[in-house]
Amino acid sequence: MSKSPKELAQFLVKVPIFSTVHLRSLEKLAKRLRERTYSDGEIIVEQGKMGIGLFLIESGNAKVMHGHPNGESHQIDSLGALNFFGELTLLDDAPRTASVVADGDVTCYVLSKLDFLDELEDEPQIAIEMLKELASRFRRLVSVM
Repeated sequence: MSKSPKELAQFLVKVPIFSTVHLRSLEKLAKRLRERTYSDGEIIVEQGKMGIGLFLIESGNAKVMHGHPNGESHQIDSLGALNFFGELTLLDDAPRTASVVADGDVTCYVLSKLDFLDELEDEPQIAIEMLKELASRFRRLVSVM
């Protein structure tokens, strides 16, 4: 069952990358989201491949896997509801740095890079708030190294 833009905006405000964005802006952004479902073990995004956009997990869990040139792979993170991934794709044209695999059934909303860039023309504040969250993530990552 599809959710209305208002319902999706209520979901978005709970996701850390959008938590400080004005609800009116989130309602506009919500109209651009596409729902995707994945089954256990299904690859959601693949390391080394080009990305299409940002993924926001509504329900379920996923594993972030990093593969090495020798063919080995190890889990570097776990994601659940209200987590997001693929944000770097919105900012650059580089390939994915890790794979994300469904750990059970997963429902995500996807915001494509093109839709994101279109929305930023009208709502540049979204980018400012997102960059604050990305900086916070980066600081947390560096502090554990």
